Amino acid sequence: MRMNDPALPDAPALPDDLRPRPLSARSVVLSLLLGTHPPELPARELGRLVEGFDVGGSTLRAALSRMVAAGDLRRTDAGYRLSDRLVQRQRRQDEAVRPRTRAWDGDWEMVVVTATGRGPAERADLRTRLAALRLAELREGVWLRPANLSRPLPAGLDRVAQRCTARPAGSARDLAASLWPLDAWSGTARALLAHVGRPGRPADRLALFAAVVRHLLADPVLPPDLLPAGWPGDALRAAYADYRRELTGQVRARVGGA
Repeated sequence: MRMNDPALPDAPALPDDLRPRPLSARSVVLSLLLGTHPPELPARELGRLVEGFDVGGSTLRAALSRMVAAGDLRRTDAGYRLSDRLVQRQRRQDEAVRPRTRAWDGDWEMVVVTATGRGPAERADLRTRLAALRLAELREGVWLRPANLSRPLPAGLDRVAQRCTARPAGSARDLAASLWPLDAWSGTARALLAHVGRPGRPADRLALFAAVVRHLLADPVLPPDLLPAGWPGDALRAAYADYRRELTGQVRARVGGA
């Protein structure tokens, strides 16, 4: 997608994995429900909403049937609700937009994987869960991050790992820079920010902000002392919050006209 406006300079190109692409009916439904609290909409209202994002009625009905069969959605008396699995995803998305932080005193969280005999699928799943907690891998089986997040680690983690608090002997700033690609994340965030203020069709903007959410999920949310100058994380979160308010207004107006 490229949205041209002669009054605006060309925006930096986005990486291929974050470049907005047309959303499927499934992606449109999930985007709308992931941004709705509680994550449930009446069937009739959902039908009216997706029309604004270039999804027709027959396409929507087929997508809803597949999503229920796949366990993405639950059919309710009134309409459709996210499954418990996707409610967990909504919580992670909410946390990405509004991470809960605390003052940092120099301590780091450390998780050392101690379980043995696990298969490749189990190891990959554990890596995914640790990365979702915004931990970074120092070496195989050793994960850490500054202890500035107000979030408990899952209780089940104790069955496969030891947790402790540590403090690096060397430069914490250098350690953070070695664990996360901060310059690359910052560059992509700035490119996204250059695109979000440009006009476009509702479906295109929904796709763009889906890319914004994916990028926010990869923000390590480090203490300010460990970040490069001009870190754009807060600005990208503010842009997404503005879009959510814009989208909520559109949803209410469209549903209210039913």
